Amino acid sequence: MNNQRGFTLTESLIVLSIFMILTSITVFSLKPQRSVLEEAAFFTQLKADLYYAQTYAISHQHEVSVTIMPSEYKYYMYVNTSSPPIVERTYSANFYITEGSLPLTFRFMPDGNISKFGSIIIQSEKKKYLLTFLIGKGRFYVKEQ
Repeated sequence: MNNQRGFTLTESLIVLSIFMILTSITVFSLKPQRSVLEEAAFFTQLKADLYYAQTYAISHQHEVSVTIMPSEYKYYMYVNTSSPPIVERTYSANFYITEGSLPLTFRFMPDGNISKFGSIIIQSEKKKYLLTFLIGKGRFYVKEQ
Protein backbone atom coordinates (compact mmCIF):
# COMPACT_ATOMS: atom_id res chain seq x y z
CA MET A 1 0.00 0.00 0.00
CA ASN A 2 2.95 2.33 0.29
CA ASN A 3 3.09 2.99 -3.47
CA GLN A 4 3.49 6.78 -3.50
CA ARG A 5 5.70 8.02 -6.27
CA GLY A 6 6.90 11.59 -6.88
CA PHE A 7 8.53 13.27 -9.84
CA THR A 8 12.10 12.43 -10.70
CA LEU A 9 14.82 15.04 -10.65
CA THR A 10 14.99 15.02 -14.44
CA GLU A 11 11.25 15.67 -14.82
CA SER A 12 11.42 18.52 -12.31
CA LEU A 13 14.38 20.12 -14.11
CA ILE A 14 12.63 19.91 -17.49
CA VAL A 15 9.51 21.61 -16.13
CA LEU A 16 11.60 24.28 -14.39
CA SER A 17 13.61 25.02 -17.54
CA ILE A 18 10.42 25.34 -19.63
CA PHE A 19 9.03 27.73 -17.03
CA MET A 20 12.22 29.84 -17.10
CA ILE A 21 12.20 30.02 -20.92
CA LEU A 22 8.56 31.19 -20.97
CA THR A 23 9.25 33.77 -18.27
CA SER A 24 12.29 35.22 -20.06
CA ILE A 25 10.38 35.46 -23.36
CA THR A 26 7.61 37.39 -21.60
CA VAL A 27 10.07 39.82 -19.98
CA PHE A 28 11.85 40.58 -23.25
CA SER A 29 8.61 41.04 -25.18
CA LEU A 30 7.33 43.61 -22.63
CA LYS A 31 10.43 45.85 -22.80
CA PRO A 32 9.27 47.80 -25.92
CA GLN A 33 5.94 48.49 -24.19
CA ARG A 34 7.79 50.25 -21.39
CA SER A 35 9.11 52.96 -23.72
CA VAL A 36 5.66 53.49 -25.22
CA LEU A 37 4.15 53.89 -21.76
CA GLU A 38 6.98 56.19 -20.69
CA GLU A 39 6.35 58.47 -23.70
CA ALA A 40 2.62 58.56 -23.02
CA ALA A 41 3.18 59.38 -19.35
CA PHE A 42 5.72 62.11 -20.17
CA PHE A 43 3.44 63.90 -22.64
CA THR A 44 0.39 63.54 -20.41
CA GLN A 45 2.28 65.10 -17.49
CA LEU A 46 3.78 67.88 -19.63
CA LYS A 47 0.40 68.82 -21.09
CA ALA A 48 -1.24 68.79 -17.66
CA ASP A 49 1.49 71.05 -16.26
CA LEU A 50 1.19 73.50 -19.18
CA TYR A 51 -2.59 73.63 -18.80
CA TYR A 52 -2.12 74.21 -15.07
CA ALA A 53 0.29 77.09 -15.70
CA GLN A 54 -2.13 78.65 -18.19
CA THR A 55 -5.07 78.25 -15.81
CA TYR A 56 -3.03 79.68 -12.94
CA ALA A 57 -2.12 82.72 -15.05
CA ILE A 58 -5.77 83.35 -15.90
CA SER A 59 -7.18 82.76 -12.42
CA HIS A 60 -4.54 84.79 -10.54
CA GLN A 61 -4.07 87.44 -13.26
CA HIS A 62 -0.26 87.05 -13.19
CA GLU A 63 2.25 86.09 -15.82
CA VAL A 64 3.50 82.54 -15.37
CA SER A 65 6.97 81.81 -16.75
CA VAL A 66 7.88 78.37 -18.06
CA THR A 67 11.57 77.46 -18.14
CA ILE A 68 12.80 74.16 -19.54
CA MET A 69 16.31 73.09 -18.54
CA PRO A 70 17.31 70.15 -20.76
CA SER A 71 20.76 69.78 -19.18
CA GLU A 72 19.11 68.98 -15.83
CA TYR A 73 16.06 67.18 -17.30
CA LYS A 74 13.75 69.58 -15.45
CA TYR A 75 11.21 72.25 -16.13
CA TYR A 76 9.90 74.98 -13.85
CA MET A 77 6.81 77.13 -13.85
CA TYR A 78 6.83 80.15 -11.61
CA VAL A 79 5.14 83.53 -11.10
CA ASN A 80 8.33 85.42 -10.28
CA THR A 81 11.90 84.40 -9.63
CA SER A 82 11.83 85.35 -5.95
CA SER A 83 8.98 82.98 -5.09
CA PRO A 84 9.13 79.18 -5.23
CA PRO A 85 7.96 77.58 -8.48
CA ILE A 86 4.32 76.55 -8.77
CA VAL A 87 5.49 73.47 -10.72
CA GLU A 88 8.92 71.88 -10.59
CA ARG A 89 9.14 68.64 -12.53
CA THR A 90 11.96 66.24 -13.37
CA TYR A 91 11.51 64.13 -16.47
CA SER A 92 13.24 61.03 -17.83
CA ALA A 93 16.70 61.26 -19.36
CA ASN A 94 15.28 59.38 -22.35
CA PHE A 95 13.83 62.69 -23.59
CA TYR A 96 15.86 65.60 -24.86
CA ILE A 97 14.16 68.96 -25.38
CA THR A 98 15.65 71.59 -27.71
CA GLU A 99 14.60 74.95 -29.04
CA GLY A 100 12.73 75.03 -32.29
CA SER A 101 11.16 78.30 -33.31
CA LEU A 102 10.23 78.89 -29.65
CA PRO A 103 12.86 79.44 -26.94
CA LEU A 104 12.88 77.18 -23.91
CA THR A 105 11.70 80.08 -21.72
CA PHE A 106 8.28 81.57 -22.41
CA ARG A 107 5.36 83.05 -20.47
CA PHE A 108 1.63 82.58 -20.18
CA MET A 109 0.05 86.02 -19.98
CA PRO A 110 -2.86 86.85 -17.60
CA ASP A 111 -5.35 86.40 -20.46
CA GLY A 112 -4.07 82.84 -21.16
CA ASN A 113 -2.14 83.70 -24.31
CA ILE A 114 1.49 82.79 -24.70
CA SER A 115 4.19 85.47 -24.99
CA LYS A 116 5.61 83.93 -28.19
CA PHE A 117 4.35 81.23 -30.49
CA GLY A 118 6.29 78.48 -32.19
CA SER A 119 7.54 74.95 -31.64
CA ILE A 120 9.80 73.09 -29.26
CA ILE A 121 11.49 69.87 -30.39
CA ILE A 122 11.28 66.83 -28.11
CA GLN A 123 13.47 63.86 -29.01
CA SER A 124 12.84 60.44 -27.48
CA GLU A 125 14.91 57.31 -28.02
CA LYS A 126 13.31 56.50 -31.37
CA LYS A 127 10.92 59.34 -32.23
CA LYS A 128 10.92 63.09 -32.66
CA TYR A 129 7.99 65.28 -31.58
CA LEU A 130 7.02 68.92 -32.00
CA LEU A 131 5.30 70.75 -29.15
CA THR A 132 3.63 73.58 -31.04
CA PHE A 133 2.07 76.66 -29.45
CA LEU A 134 -0.42 78.48 -31.67
CA ILE A 135 -0.85 82.22 -31.86
CA GLY A 136 -3.71 83.46 -29.71
CA LYS A 137 -5.48 81.73 -26.81
CA GLY A 138 -2.39 79.77 -25.74
CA ARG A 139 -3.45 76.57 -27.47
CA PHE A 140 -0.85 73.90 -28.06
CA TYR A 141 -0.52 70.36 -29.35
CA VAL A 142 2.08 67.60 -29.67
CA LYS A 143 2.72 66.02 -33.07
CA GLU A 144 5.05 63.19 -34.01
CA GLN A 145 7.43 64.32 -36.70
